[in-house]
Amino acid sequence: MLFVRAVLTNQLAKYAHPLYLKLGNRSGRGDPNEKPEVTAGYYHQCVHDYFEQLSLGERTPGSYLQGKKVLEYGPGDTLGVALLLYAHGAESVHCVDRFPIHAVAERTLKIYQALLQSLHGEQRVRAENAFNERGNPKSGFNPTAIAYHVTEDGVSGRQSAYDLVISRSVLALVNRLDQTLQDISRALKPGGISIHKVDLGSHGLDRDRPLDFLSWPEVLYRMMYSRKGRPNRWRVDKYQELVSATGLRLLKLTPTSQLTQQETELVRPKLAKPFRALPPDLLSWLGFWMVLERVAS
Repeated sequence: MLFVRAVLTNQLAKYAHPLYLKLGNRSGRGDPNEKPEVTAGYYHQCVHDYFEQLSLGERTPGSYLQGKKVLEYGPGDTLGVALLLYAHGAESVHCVDRFPIHAVAERTLKIYQALLQSLHGEQRVRAENAFNERGNPKSGFNPTAIAYHVTEDGVSGRQSAYDLVISRSVLALVNRLDQTLQDISRALKPGGISIHKVDLGSHGLDRDRPLDFLSWPEVLYRMMYSRKGRPNRWRVDKYQELVSATGLRLLKLTPTSQLTQQETELVRPKLAKPFRALPPDLLSWLGFWMVLERVAS
């Protein structure tokens, strides 16, 4: 029953994607009933996490971002991270997505207002100026400050355009991880940095135990989920392999959460072929931070 339902909804996502999105299959932040101030706090935490991964030392976020162009993959329905990065001093922030998820809805407008109210001084002024009408989210973003684009594969197609490229819980959902990592490599300027928080969990697809969504044979899994923005299932070893092929330098790769040894051994006998040879220590990873650099020529 699960297989049949998943295959049917996958076809709906393929041939009637606007309807599929209307049925509630969107990407965004948390409970729609969450208070805007709470959601704004989440976006502040996201930006704090990126700065922490940058290991700025004595530099302030503002001094680091000044004059820098930023690319964010998969921002979801609210461009909260983009607004805060611009407020902190980025020259511009471009957001790219595979699906047209962002919309000027009542909820997102309240979140933008909460973000504005959480800022002070120069950051508040910059954030207000990110909109077509100063301080008015209803007027939409000024594209010279923050721009949003939808592309067929969710990639930028740009060449040496950005100083900083970021994503959060996105890379595990792209259909072509190799294509996305190549896009990151091309889009970065020489010496540019790319930071990604990767979620290797099932996104609700486990049945009996953690990671048992890896037990589906690949051909069946594609039939069920290839068009829905569901996990591509690649583990950390694949990221290492594909990053190496791009020529990007891997600066940091650290797990965010891991299964216990007992949990890992419970799922191992049922793994599909692509995952059977994965060492237990890497199979246990449920997520990680990855920091990359495009080596200056």
